[in-house]
Amino acid sequence: MKAMVLARVGRLEEGFPPLELRDVPAPEPGPGEVLVRVAACGVCHTELDEIEGRTPPPRLPVIPGHQAVGRVERCGEDASLYKPGDRVGVAWIHSACGRCAYCLGGRENLCPEFRATGRDADGGYAEYAVVPESFALPIPDAWIDVEAAPLLCAGAIGYRSLRLTGMRSGQRLGLTGFGASGHLVLKLARHEFPASDIFVFARSEPERAFALELGARWAGATEDAPPEPLEAIIDTTPVWKPVAAALRRLAPGGRLVINAVRKENTDKEALLGLDYPADLWMEKEIKSVANVTRQDVRGFLAKAAEMGLRPEVETYALAEANVALAELKLGRIRGAKVLKIR
Repeated sequence: MKAMVLARVGRLEEGFPPLELRDVPAPEPGPGEVLVRVAACGVCHTELDEIEGRTPPPRLPVIPGHQAVGRVERCGEDASLYKPGDRVGVAWIHSACGRCAYCLGGRENLCPEFRATGRDADGGYAEYAVVPESFALPIPDAWIDVEAAPLLCAGAIGYRSLRLTGMRSGQRLGLTGFGASGHLVLKLARHEFPASDIFVFARSEPERAFALELGARWAGATEDAPPEPLEAIIDTTPVWKPVAAALRRLAPGGRLVINAVRKENTDKEALLGLDYPADLWMEKEIKSVANVTRQDVRGFLAKAAEMGLRPEVETYALAEANVALAELKLGRIRGAKVLKIR
């Protein structure tokens, strides 16, 4: 099969195409697993973190990609949940132990044995992928493959982030960073909280214009002051400056939810300017988001189908994965980027 393979980590700069298009053996499903013939796979900022070594895979080479949609090609021994031809998605959560206190308590995203698709196991930048059948997720008929793909991570993690804000209708929501997840959260929040205003902080003018086009009340640069303090802010950026800025924009009792796998160390000094009475006092909170559960993905897919949510997508051929990643790094984003495998 054809796959885009990460063989070594390094900065995504000109002269270093990080992924290599290779012909590799198609995987075989083991007991309790299904082989998925991939049709589309979303491109996520997390792949940049893996490629550039901030969250390096535990082994190389590896096939990235954790927003894969396709159809079951073959079932392994003792796999009976699906049959060939069923459409399924493969999300960031590739597997968890199912036995620990976190798994038994509904928080499998915190499992010590959590394995991530495209990092700990080969992912969807390929014609085929293998996943434990209980972690393959049925895809509703509401979307074509390239539309469904970004819902598996950008949508599901945004759904989890929005729930973690604890906000209520009528409260004001801020979104810092406006990529694939941000644009889906904006659509979801407008549906769930019709009386709430949404404020977007984004680094580029095209992103801010896109946010206003989708119904944001206000859009400004990262450190701009919105017209009013905000009860909740979701930060999806990989740096610290937006965290410091967001804390200054929270209303008393407000909550900042950080939806990021990691933060770069290049601008940690941005936190040194925090002023406790002005920026942190009055019971402001910071909450992080760690991974997703299968229930997050199922819940979001059901909600998105019910409300008719459709992501904005830009499509690329499998061999163009490096182009999509480079554009993502440069901030050339309008919605979600998706590889069209078939």
